[in-house]
Amino acid sequence: MDVKPHEDHIYIEALLKNDSKVLSTLYATFSPKIVAYIKNNSGDADAAQDVIQETLVTIYHQAKEKNFILTCPFDAYFFLLCKRRWLNELKKRGNNRVTIIDDVTSISEEQEQQVEETEIFEKQHQLFELKFKELGEKCQELLKATFKIKSMEEVADFLGVTYGYARKKKSQCMGKLTQLVKNSNEFNQLKAY
Repeated sequence: MDVKPHEDHIYIEALLKNDSKVLSTLYATFSPKIVAYIKNNSGDADAAQDVIQETLVTIYHQAKEKNFILTCPFDAYFFLLCKRRWLNELKKRGNNRVTIIDDVTSISEEQEQQVEETEIFEKQHQLFELKFKELGEKCQELLKATFKIKSMEEVADFLGVTYGYARKKKSQCMGKLTQLVKNSNEFNQLKAY
């Protein structure tokens, strides 16, 4: 099935290429609405900028790692992601008495689906990062090297070990990381999605 990108996919490409001109347009076009929403809902401009930045980083990682294709307008997709991130932040802070001022925007099923995919991706990414930190220092060093360097021969040279040892150790470390992820409560919650 071929997925046809929306014309706003240019913003995803700009994130991947770090195209400052298009990214400036993105900020100028979409940030004011998000800043206004957060200010109207117990936040300030700094909190809004943090939410915008964190959301863009998540979209960037999803585009880079999963070849994410935007198939709906960026405005609704981005706003909904930022809005949900802010509401989660308010929940964490325990702001139970917050009045949410919501301009009811019609959200298509496609936009909702893309937002959910991004949120699931972010949760998976956070779980991976969390469990990666539980690995031993040597495993972390080896796996980080294999993420950056594609050739196992180069990884072995970089770490000063034999090729056979590097391959075997990588397999063991990946197995341990996989078990840490699969044995976590968060993993079982993500499977429910």
